[in-house]
Amino acid sequence: MQTVTDLGPRLGVRPLCHALSFSSATYYRHRCRSSTSASASTSTSASTSASTSASTSASTSASTSTSASTSVKRFVPRALTTDERRNVLDVLHEPRFVDLAPAEVYATLLDEGMHLCSERTMYRILAENEEVRERRDVARHTHYAAPELLATKPNELWSWDITKLKGPAKWNWYHLYVVLDVFSRYVVGWMVAHRESAILAERLIATTCDRQLILPGQLTVHADRGSSMRSKPVALLLSDLGITKTHSRPHTSNDNPFSEAQFKTMKYRPDFPEHFDSIEHARMHCVDFFRWYNDEHRHSGIGLMTPNDVHHGLAEARYAERQVVLQRAHANHPERFVRQLPVPPALPTAAWINKPINPPQFASLIDANAL
Repeated sequence: MQTVTDLGPRLGVRPLCHALSFSSATYYRHRCRSSTSASASTSTSASTSASTSASTSASTSASTSTSASTSVKRFVPRALTTDERRNVLDVLHEPRFVDLAPAEVYATLLDEGMHLCSERTMYRILAENEEVRERRDVARHTHYAAPELLATKPNELWSWDITKLKGPAKWNWYHLYVVLDVFSRYVVGWMVAHRESAILAERLIATTCDRQLILPGQLTVHADRGSSMRSKPVALLLSDLGITKTHSRPHTSNDNPFSEAQFKTMKYRPDFPEHFDSIEHARMHCVDFFRWYNDEHRHSGIGLMTPNDVHHGLAEARYAERQVVLQRAHANHPERFVRQLPVPPALPTAAWINKPINPPQFASLIDANAL
């Protein structure tokens, strides 16, 4: 900037700015700010020296220099005066304008041969007086709290959902109902039907609870907000069985992650067909898949154990067997394990849906279950 100031009178401001790769407007803006700050510093030093000469006002000099350095609102000659702004606000408060938008007020005044200010200025004056808001009585959606659910053992928290399986023709679908234990990832119940029905969902949940010997007050069942999940037959059944029910927030698939992940595992398998020829075909495929999923699939979320081992209390014995194998491998080739002794993946101690950031109230429960 100093180069342009020194050589500008001789070579021209615009060519120099172009050669230095910035616009002439930037230079003039910088020069304006420099002159403003110079005048402010001059006035500040003058006031400081004047106050210093008076020995009885040392504290006053500090406040004076501070106030001088504070920026003052710039005066705009074309701005409305205080009386004019009050007059505009009074006009906007008139009964004939009180329910109209500033654009309509502006146009009406023009038709009457009057111009008070621009439409945008009317909005500014209303905003200064906190009188701008949504005029319509729009719906205020209910705030749904995120469900925070914890499972520390099998048959403590279930998640269930329904997914569609493509049929042999266009717009032909079969509906797969799946009930999943969140802690062990074990599929405790499933069913393939022609349609989505609250009655069918009620029968599946009742049969699954009987098979798993669920006691009143033992279980929480989580689901999304589908029609079958929120239906009265399912709600009454869970109430009769002493089961707590929870639901996801609207349009929030992350609130039901375990069921969604299980459906993805199923549909991304290499043997999953493009469509099913019949409902019997769909049921036969689900029999093979859920047998593999429960008994053979090593799940990364449960220490690479099978859901069957975790659900039926076989995981600790399997963990000990893996530990023996790793210790034998370390004894045979200790040079291959550089950092530390090998250990199997840790067994699960808790499974959360929307785990809170700091859940101290559940620490004792997890420790007791681990013992």
